[in-house]
Amino acid sequence: MNTLTTETTNIIPEIPKRGMPVTIITGFLGSGKTTLLNQILKNKHDLKVAVLVNEFGDINIDSQLLVSVDQDMVELSNGCICCTINDGLVDAVYRVLEREERIDYLVIETTGVADPLPIILTFLGTELRDLTNLDSILTVVDAEAFEPNHFESEAALKQLTYADIILLNKTDLATSEKIQELEDYIQTVKDSARILHTKYGEVALPLILGVGLTPQDDYTTDDTEDTHKHNHEHHSHDHDHDHDHHEHHHHHEHHSHHLDNDGFVSVSFQSDRPFDIHKFENFLTEQMPQNVFRAKGILWFSDSELRHIFQLSGLRYNLHADEWHSLPKNQLVFIGRKLDTNQIYTQLNNCLL
Repeated sequence: MNTLTTETTNIIPEIPKRGMPVTIITGFLGSGKTTLLNQILKNKHDLKVAVLVNEFGDINIDSQLLVSVDQDMVELSNGCICCTINDGLVDAVYRVLEREERIDYLVIETTGVADPLPIILTFLGTELRDLTNLDSILTVVDAEAFEPNHFESEAALKQLTYADIILLNKTDLATSEKIQELEDYIQTVKDSARILHTKYGEVALPLILGVGLTPQDDYTTDDTEDTHKHNHEHHSHDHDHDHDHHEHHHHHEHHSHHLDNDGFVSVSFQSDRPFDIHKFENFLTEQMPQNVFRAKGILWFSDSELRHIFQLSGLRYNLHADEWHSLPKNQLVFIGRKLDTNQIYTQLNNCLL
């Protein structure tokens, strides 16, 4: 197991030409995947990068937070990426491959509750194997919040199991003792993974792009394919969509085999009326259910002309203000276990003016 402390650099790695290189970024809810993706796009220089982002919920918040999304972005349909690989992912990759302008690199950001294996096998077990080159599976870990029984999540463990590179992110928030304990635990799960220490997702691109770390032959054995075939029957067909329309919100719950095991649901909320900032703050500190693990959104407050980017991970949350790029409105997504959607809707509607 290799452990490295990273520093950003402007040197771009030489990308191999054996098919379009692909990096899959995974990691549990709130680990910092989108922050890392932004770092890649800001520092890619002349490298032409296509990005596929998938989110667990109706509203694609992450796509609004990425830089250069107009040129570098191809969005997948909503829902867990590992549940839509037969159509959404393959079609999106072909759209990238068929672009007139040559793409040097493809980066896929999965939802925080995704099992990476079906995504890996989409590239190694289909015709995409001849057109792309799976370079690495990169798992982002919140160094402060992660525990061995992380939210009792099957997905969180699988994200470590299939990682070629593990980014211990937010190391500035964790003690050295906690980081060492986490590294020791990771070694029991995946001792061959390369570990990088990062803050704010800042990492030198040669350490994560064009590294050729995915052991592709390990995924093409009969045992792996049989396991995938068995699991994918659940991934492809265990869908239970429930849409509930309201003037101020839109609700979407997406289930699959591993999501049922973990008990995760998402609640999406939209409104064309602003929040009262004091009421919303009271909701965050006094009313929000404890079983919300992750929340994010674009917020509109009545007493501000700026948009506010909202991020919540565990007990931490922050607001960052910048300029509106569209008409103001509220867009929020909450992800957690066994959430009472009607309760959240009522509480948020009470915060509106």
